[in-house]
Amino acid sequence: MRWLIGTRHSPALPLGNEYVRLFVAERLDPNGERRIKVILMDVHTPAQRSYNMSRIRSKDTKPELIVRSLVHQMGGRFRLHRTDLPGKPDLVLPGRKQIIFVHGCFWHRHCCRYGRVVPKTNAEFWHNKRQGTVDRDRRNRRQLRADGWDVLTVWECWTKQPEARLIPRLEEFLNG
Repeated sequence: MRWLIGTRHSPALPLGNEYVRLFVAERLDPNGERRIKVILMDVHTPAQRSYNMSRIRSKDTKPELIVRSLVHQMGGRFRLHRTDLPGKPDLVLPGRKQIIFVHGCFWHRHCCRYGRVVPKTNAEFWHNKRQGTVDRDRRNRRQLRADGWDVLTVWECWTKQPEARLIPRLEEFLNG
């Protein structure tokens, strides 16, 4: 059965200490009766959502700090976020001509369960945004390899089990 009459968004409505945005869809059932479906969109006002999104960091994230600590323990000395290199790599080991990127699984579309998440609202926008990130990563890696750098991409999910997934890869990369 299809939603026929249309849809509309509500203004932010107070609900306790929170504000709720609702998506209202209407349809006609087989008997010709009007049915209304209300879907909760967001529990934050646009200003609160903007503030939350502004706090998502691109530098000094927890996965990045874990990787930095491990690389340092393994004897690697590095520079951070060199702006003169494509993609502003997270860790640059200039003496070894090695670069390490630390990618968030969701934003860079890793094949793990965190990267396979597909947002349900505004799906086309998020698909294009995330695919653009993947394409830019590919271009940056290709350019760095052409310039003679060895490149390793560390995924956020690897930092959740460092002994099993991260340390062996780092050791192989740094000693290889």
